[in-house]
Amino acid sequence: MNEYINRALDLKKEVSYADGAVISKTLLKKEVGNITLFSFDKGQGLSEHTSPFDAVVQVVEGQGSFIVDGEMQTVKEGEMFIMPANIPHDVQAAEQPFKMLLTMIRSEA
Repeated sequence: MNEYINRALDLKKEVSYADGAVISKTLLKKEVGNITLFSFDKGQGLSEHTSPFDAVVQVVEGQGSFIVDGEMQTVKEGEMFIMPANIPHDVQAAEQPFKMLLTMIRSEA
């Protein structure tokens, strides 16, 4: 059984920051999607990419910058943001470190 199932999680404490790095921790992985917790040190990010999943981002600490199809959106602690499948996007901790919970759901073919 997955160690994260059937227990309360303090998302801010489940993943730490690391100098000059992006850290990820997969909480649940299924064929139809997965849930991953990330921490981004200031100035770090994920370069532009696409995914066959719709992505629901919940910022749990700080704020992140998301560029989706060329348009930037700042998402703050306590806010969520939905990125559509198969659209180029990137994620950056431009101004401060931040943590986010990413829920990816496979889109229908």
